Amino acid sequence: MIGKLARRLLWGLIVVWATLSLAFVVNSVLPSDPARMVAGPQARPAEVEKVRKRLWLDRPLYVQYARFMSRFLHVGPGEGADPTAVKEEHETCAALGWRVHFDLGKSYQQRRPVLTILRERLPRTVALAIAAALAQASIGVVVGVLAAVRKRTTFDRLAVSASLLGVSAPTFVIGLFFQWLFAFRLRLLPLDGFGDTLGDHLASIVLPALTLGVFGAAYYTRMVRDEMIGQLGEDYVRTARAKGLSRASAAIRHALRNALMPIVTILGLELGTLVGGAIVTESIFRWPGIGALSVTAMLDRDGPLIMGCVLVTSVAVVLSTIAVDLAYAILDPRVRRD
Repeated sequence: MIGKLARRLLWGLIVVWATLSLAFVVNSVLPSDPARMVAGPQARPAEVEKVRKRLWLDRPLYVQYARFMSRFLHVGPGEGADPTAVKEEHETCAALGWRVHFDLGKSYQQRRPVLTILRERLPRTVALAIAAALAQASIGVVVGVLAAVRKRTTFDRLAVSASLLGVSAPTFVIGLFFQWLFAFRLRLLPLDGFGDTLGDHLASIVLPALTLGVFGAAYYTRMVRDEMIGQLGEDYVRTARAKGLSRASAAIRHALRNALMPIVTILGLELGTLVGGAIVTESIFRWPGIGALSVTAMLDRDGPLIMGCVLVTSVAVVLSTIAVDLAYAILDPRVRRD
């Protein structure tokens, strides 16, 4: 298992590097001028050229890429170094230990270190992603199991119909409907925003988490239902029923474990994409996370901030994939022997 985990981590690093490299090239060839956007629409050509030189945008693409990678991971000053002597060169860095520094530069528009901005936004997006994943998994598994146990009943038909509606409705329509119903009509939850206190945070996360989790809950309902129906027809479940277990007990104690294997894969992979892909939901509810930040960075052609958002998304997907492998090994002992 340790060797397999080490190989997964190595491949994960390669994937992150390839993703960052591709994003760097794509951002560099987009038909717009970041120097003009940084200098402002009223700036004179001489001022724009000065900004272009300061940001190294006048250099060839391979030189810009080499500079970015050399700053991404580099050797920095040790613990005993004079902080005033290295402030300008390493003010945007984060020390990883052993004098290894990690740097994404400074945002063109916000004029702050990208790492500082990401540290502010990332916990909010992670909280939203976890809340959405828990909502969609719990709703999908519970409704899917009940629909399988009560196959061909009214509850089963309603569950299948609701799941079809959930996977078909666009996210922005679901979000606007939740805002109208729970915030405007019933006045139970905040319309949008993040709030100032812990209570405000918890109340504000409910609607975006439900909106983000509707599609997954609907998909999981259908998948769990189909998997459970197949497992309930297996010999080991019939043997458990013959020993006196009720259909519900046999389903929960025996069939559910095997039915959850595909769910683990999808949920683990989706958790990584939720971290960086909640763009529509965060925009609707004005949730200050990575998704909304990535939209702003793209509109502003803020290269360092774009690379930071890409890094967060790619790392989240890689880590979630590794977590899926570990969860598989826990749920299925056969995986540990492969």
